[in-house]
Amino acid sequence: MRTILIIGTVGAGKTSAAEAVGDLLAAAGTPHGVIDLDELARGWPPPEGDRFNFELTMRNLRDVAANFRATGAERLVLAGVAENAEHRARIAQAVGGDLAVCRLRVDLATIRVRLAARHAGDRDGLDWHLKRSGELDRILTEAQVEDVVVDASGPVTQVAADILKAVG
Repeated sequence: MRTILIIGTVGAGKTSAAEAVGDLLAAAGTPHGVIDLDELARGWPPPEGDRFNFELTMRNLRDVAANFRATGAERLVLAGVAENAEHRARIAQAVGGDLAVCRLRVDLATIRVRLAARHAGDRDGLDWHLKRSGELDRILTEAQVEDVVVDASGPVTQVAADILKAVG
């Protein structure tokens, strides 16, 4: 099962792009699954030393990927973050297949606009996500775990088509 991991900073459009890639795969008749890694980590409080529940995510991903494989999925589309080479390797191991990593790039001014719309009425949430967007962008730039980079400033349908073109 070939897997595409779509990474990017907060507000880059990872989840929307993954869902749109899934739509394109469905239109092409390709059996697949789409997984938002944030949903696999949704639990509180995180264990000490595991700020974003990465270990829980890996355990859940292993099981969900196996379920998709058992139902005949040929492709798996993940939306999430791999902050370093170890995370990338752990995700590849969890899905048990070929992994291509696509980083979405969007200028931080556009990210600010997207986050302001997403967190309207939630000033604390907006402040946290704005801070995290810059922090995560720097982490991803330094880590360079991606195989390809796709501009994600345009319509999500175009971004999805560009992702599939870039990773095959």
